[in-house]
Amino acid sequence: MKLNYDAATDSLYIHLSDTVAADSDEVSNGVVLDFAADGSLVGIDVQHASLKTDIHSLSLSHLPVRELLAA
Repeated sequence: MKLNYDAATDSLYIHLSDTVAADSDEVSNGVVLDFAADGSLVGIDVQHASLKTDIHSLSLSHLPVRELLAA
């Protein structure tokens, strides 16, 4: 998973997969879910991200540390 924030457009994109999106669905004002051809969720696009969350604070919890260390 990768997080990308673009300050110029105030958009946050959460990449859940490297798979190319084939379809999108705006589920809330400025929140778009991207889906692969097989229907799996591949990304989340949050427009006006600084108005929806504190983008300057990132907290990670319950990560699979053993898998990360092995990689």
